[in-house]
Amino acid sequence: MTNPTEILPGVIFFSYLSKMRKEKVAFMEDNTLILQVSGRFTLETATQKISMGRGEMLLVQKNQLGEITKMPLEEEYYQTVVIRLKEDLLRKIALEEQIEIEHKYRGPGSILIPGDDFLHAFFQSILPYVHHPEDKITQAMGMLKVKEAVYLLLNIMPGLKELLFDFSEPYKMDLEKFMVRNFHYNVPIEKFAQLTGRSLAGFKRDFQKIFDMPPRQWLLEKRLAEARHLIEKKNKKPSAIYLDLGFESLSHFSHSFKKKFGKAPTDRLN
Repeated sequence: MTNPTEILPGVIFFSYLSKMRKEKVAFMEDNTLILQVSGRFTLETATQKISMGRGEMLLVQKNQLGEITKMPLEEEYYQTVVIRLKEDLLRKIALEEQIEIEHKYRGPGSILIPGDDFLHAFFQSILPYVHHPEDKITQAMGMLKVKEAVYLLLNIMPGLKELLFDFSEPYKMDLEKFMVRNFHYNVPIEKFAQLTGRSLAGFKRDFQKIFDMPPRQWLLEKRLAEARHLIEKKNKKPSAIYLDLGFESLSHFSHSFKKKFGKAPTDRLN
């Protein structure tokens, strides 16, 4: 079985693993609904850490960075169903139902959904398409299934409408606080700009004012300083930390480290 299996391309996915996998950079561009079929799923963002096991469900707000750990358990493979609640569909539902929200959503970025027979039955109706991939779900049928998921969520937790139907642009958040919390994520500068509610030009301008250097330079220096701290004070091995600090390869990390500090990261620094 391919992993993940796309039941409806770009919208509904089924993930299956027999070995643990950690994904350092997970960018949730859309609101996302997840059912844990088996195994354990953990999402860690700058402000939350949530784990769930068999039969549990999670709603993740759009525009978040996080680390995802997918872990099979003893005699239990990791299996999950993921549904992306795309904004264009949510806008259609808001128009059809005349849904309006008075306030921008300010709650937690990830919410565990209470157990519900109807929502579980909904997910069970998707699994036959996993077991019989030759029977493709049509685009029209797939979008109806996603629409059904939204209505079931609102029936269980009416307060979720502020999260689901918040179509405003990200508000201009505290740039310094956000970057200090999230510097280790290896994502493009454009994505950092989007997540802080700024255009790329506005992001670079505000960044220069706050940190007195361009974003890429600050990110490199911040990551290298953290690497030096972990190697010197925590006795961490370079091979164990370079990915967690946003470097794409060990060789790139080692070259940058030596250029900055005059010694290779494998040498003991004094």
